[in-house]
Amino acid sequence: MPYLLLLLVVLFWSGNFIVASGIQEFIPPLSLSFWRWTLALLILIPFSARSFLRQKDLMLKHWKIILLLGILGIAGFSTFIYIALHSTTVTNTVLINATNPIFIVIFSWIGFNDRVSWVQIGGIVLSLAGLIWIITRGNPALLATLQFARGDLWTLAAAVCWGLYTVLLRQYPGRTDSIAFLTALFTAGLIFLAPLYILEYVSESSIRLNTASVGGVLYLGIFPSIFAYIFWNGGVKAVGANKAGVFVYLIPVFSIILAFFFFDERFQSYHPPGILLIVLGIFLTTYFNKKPTS
Repeated sequence: MPYLLLLLVVLFWSGNFIVASGIQEFIPPLSLSFWRWTLALLILIPFSARSFLRQKDLMLKHWKIILLLGILGIAGFSTFIYIALHSTTVTNTVLINATNPIFIVIFSWIGFNDRVSWVQIGGIVLSLAGLIWIITRGNPALLATLQFARGDLWTLAAAVCWGLYTVLLRQYPGRTDSIAFLTALFTAGLIFLAPLYILEYVSESSIRLNTASVGGVLYLGIFPSIFAYIFWNGGVKAVGANKAGVFVYLIPVFSIILAFFFFDERFQSYHPPGILLIVLGIFLTTYFNKKPTS
């Protein structure tokens, strides 16, 4: 069941990249992030208000970790991705974002002295190889021709934020109701985002309201926000940060499938080998549990 939840997370987040890229000309990045989380919080409050108020003392006791998680996983990650999409390609963004599992493993080792088995290392390498195969269309030599723009650095910052967020989830107050905790995270992220949004609103063009922008914000506020974060937090709690992190490699695969349905992009011959490597890597990383390396 946890792995099914993580697969749904990947599906929702793949849609996040596609939708955000599609509406970037209508909504500036900070505005998109602010209204995404505002909508998510407004939807969540009717379902979480009672439990949130009941556990307010517990929330206040853990306010530091909640604020930090809100800044990293709510405000930081999404905002950096949306900024990146204004100055680099979706391909580069997806490729660099797929370094998330690497940062998760590094931060788990640094912060909590976690170990990773040789089989898990092999699974990560296989998944990364499959990802590169897809991104380079079956010709890994093309990696040498990729030109990294300023947006790629924003994507790297987003990957670092998500790695830290995922690892620090183990500080999650265990007695906290999951919906109430998510409400606290959304609130913390919006507290950080609000002044930045105001600055952007004053200095840049306003939002262009149309079917695409409104529909895009609705999707982002519901699926990649509420459902994906509930499922991700639950998945990480159930299987651990390292095993959950490797599912990020599936985002390009799901993005290809979504692009096929929504943009009529054709399935290419280089897709099956890449998908096979990614799936095999995830299987090795999540199924086997060998002795850890020293």
